[in-house]
Amino acid sequence: MSTTNVLFDTPGPRARARHRIYTVVGTLVLLAILAVMIWRLAAENQFEYRKWEPFVSPVYLEAFLVDGVLETVKMAFSAIILAVVFGTLLGVGKLSEHAVVRWPCWAVVEFWRAVPVLLAMVLIFYAWGIDRGYTGAYWSVVFALMLYNGAVLAEVFRAGINAVPKGQVEAAYALGMRKTQVMVTIQLPQAVKIMLPALISQCVVALKDTSLGYAVAAPGLTAVAKLIYSDPDFGQNHIPVVLVTAATYVVLNLILTWVATWVQRRFVGEKRIDVPAVGAGDQD
Repeated sequence: MSTTNVLFDTPGPRARARHRIYTVVGTLVLLAILAVMIWRLAAENQFEYRKWEPFVSPVYLEAFLVDGVLETVKMAFSAIILAVVFGTLLGVGKLSEHAVVRWPCWAVVEFWRAVPVLLAMVLIFYAWGIDRGYTGAYWSVVFALMLYNGAVLAEVFRAGINAVPKGQVEAAYALGMRKTQVMVTIQLPQAVKIMLPALISQCVVALKDTSLGYAVAAPGLTAVAKLIYSDPDFGQNHIPVVLVTAATYVVLNLILTWVATWVQRRFVGEKRIDVPAVGAGDQD
């Protein structure tokens, strides 16, 4: 018996027919919405060549890819690496037996989880980066993303560490290992395997949140997009720029998700749960 049949009842002929009807109706509705959107864009002359020229002209295309995509990926990568380190320290700190370590880590996590990322960027930029030009804007975005995502990952790490079977921890203590050794050699490696799906999701969040950097004049896709749709030579091409920028973010996130999933399968593997058939144990 397959796992699927155990989890829910198999739909009958009438239910399958209804599902097909729902699928067809839903598809038609989505196609109708898409057709209306295209018709409205055409009515507003949004398909004129000059509105899309920046994305076919080598000069503007190079600026979009180099100053936009490359800078966005650099900020996201820097923020993710720092967030993992920051989150690991906070997550381990929240599990400390010493109150002088545990409570400050708890306060930092709760504070930065509650502060909106945009406000954190603005705060860091005006407090530190406003007089530092490109460097100040760039690192204001990175530090804000590090603080927020690190606080979120701290909870993920803490939950992953607590999910490690206690028997393994007790066995390590019985062998004479210290708490630090148990944490580094037993709990953290297994916690990383448990938390990889959540880490992948948080990487996608960090990549998307780099778009908020336009508020502090940081480089990236949104900064280049703002320069393009602000140019009067392209005839107020806000919609084409937004569509292309959004599609670029979608592609980047798909690539990031694919890479992270490949890493998970390569180094962790996939768990398969075999559900025995009912009554299988009664057969001779």
